[in-house]
Amino acid sequence: MQKIKSIVRFRHPRLAWPCFGQLLDGEQVQGLDTAPWLGASTLDELYPLSEVELLAPCTPGKIVCVGKNYREHAQEMTQLRGDGGVPSEPLLFLKPPSALNQPGGSVEYPSQSERVDYEGELALVIGRRARQLQPEQSADYIYGYTVANDVTARDLQSKDGQWTRAKGFDGFCPLGPLIVTQIAPDASLVTVLNGKVVQSSTIDRMVFSPEFLVAYISQVMTLEPGDVILTGTPAGIGPMQPGDEVSVEISGIGILRNSVVKKPEE
Repeated sequence: MQKIKSIVRFRHPRLAWPCFGQLLDGEQVQGLDTAPWLGASTLDELYPLSEVELLAPCTPGKIVCVGKNYREHAQEMTQLRGDGGVPSEPLLFLKPPSALNQPGGSVEYPSQSERVDYEGELALVIGRRARQLQPEQSADYIYGYTVANDVTARDLQSKDGQWTRAKGFDGFCPLGPLIVTQIAPDASLVTVLNGKVVQSSTIDRMVFSPEFLVAYISQVMTLEPGDVILTGTPAGIGPMQPGDEVSVEISGIGILRNSVVKKPEE
């Protein structure tokens, strides 16, 4: 499979439906006829980046997440919730596909929660069907990398004793702005809340590497092309409020920006 280096998914007034595309020179998008991990071909028409609406760069069948994958974050969670330390094995949970949110999208603050936190993360996009892998095989199954915010209703996480509700609200998984096929092993991850840096680390500080995570998860559940793995957040988590703006930047990928709004009455 030929890898296209910078992938977006976008909407444009001249298109009847969302389309995958490759980003050219940072200013234009060339359409693709399908998802790149399914063997896409390029289309002729180019779209100015300024005219497109960027969407979440993939539509995963499942979003697999990893908890406490940075030592400093595991320690702060112990102080915050009093639960354990660094896991001896990856701690897995799921977000539903309905949690997906796009670059620039609004994160709705649910009425059930009184504390909603940001969690900046590196996300992996699977490129091939993966089952029963060993870590040394995993790199060939990762199509690329993007940026995620694992938004969490922290009070509900503590109240419920498990994480499905706290992690699963609609829009609680902003993803994007694009997928790249290569990333530096020590790429920086920085989260900014209202102009203030609140998380700053490098992805090589993970307890379990991306390759180990792909193999470990593949021995539990089959990973399909387009599935997403969130690899954990570094220390510095904290609450957001309606009116806040949060951005997560990973060097070599880009900046994922989202605003927080009060959930409207229905």
